[in-house]
Amino acid sequence: MASHLDLEEQEQLDQLKHFWNQYGNLISWVLIVVCGSIAAYNGWNWWQRNESLKASAVYEEVERAVLANDLARAEQAFGDARDKYGRTLYAQQAGLLVAKAAADQGKADTARAALTWVAEHPADDGYKAIASLRLAALQMDAKDYDGALKRLEGSFPAEFNGLVADRRGDIYNLQGKKDQAKAEYEKAWRALDGSEYRRLVEVKLTALGVDPKSLAPQPKAATGTAKS
Repeated sequence: MASHLDLEEQEQLDQLKHFWNQYGNLISWVLIVVCGSIAAYNGWNWWQRNESLKASAVYEEVERAVLANDLARAEQAFGDARDKYGRTLYAQQAGLLVAKAAADQGKADTARAALTWVAEHPADDGYKAIASLRLAALQMDAKDYDGALKRLEGSFPAEFNGLVADRRGDIYNLQGKKDQAKAEYEKAWRALDGSEYRRLVEVKLTALGVDPKSLAPQPKAATGTAKS
């Protein structure tokens, strides 16, 4: 005769079988999804690290070529970084480096192409801002003032607001629009508080007849009357 314990164990076993028959497939699929997500996450991190290592090697090749004054080799290496690792920061850095080297050698078209790619395929808002500022400078050199102003439209990271305003001031100044230039330089002066670059803006303001000291916040006058 079965003992009470045997009957209780059999009842629990039957309940477990019933539960598994009802929910077993769901539990299995949930476990598969969770385990798959963990594996995918780990795989993604591994892929990113692997891509970053490869991209850093290509960037170092760009850097060596620039130091050797071999712009053709630098362009080729940048092309590899752009085509294979375009989503990495190293590709952005390579583009900025090639653009500077090309500009230094007077090859504006090459510099413009590299900067345009960085600006239009940003992996980082800061690099996009740098590329846009440098493109605007190239357009200024080419006397494409309207194009330079258009390049500076849109939003920029807050830390670049002063530099963007200063660049707009330069463009307006070259166009002979002195009042607009003053307004932008004043914005730049205020935004660049604590920056060494502010001194250059002060020189530009002074040249336009504006005393930078007049832009500083004035101390509030004391209120109330003194008690005797």
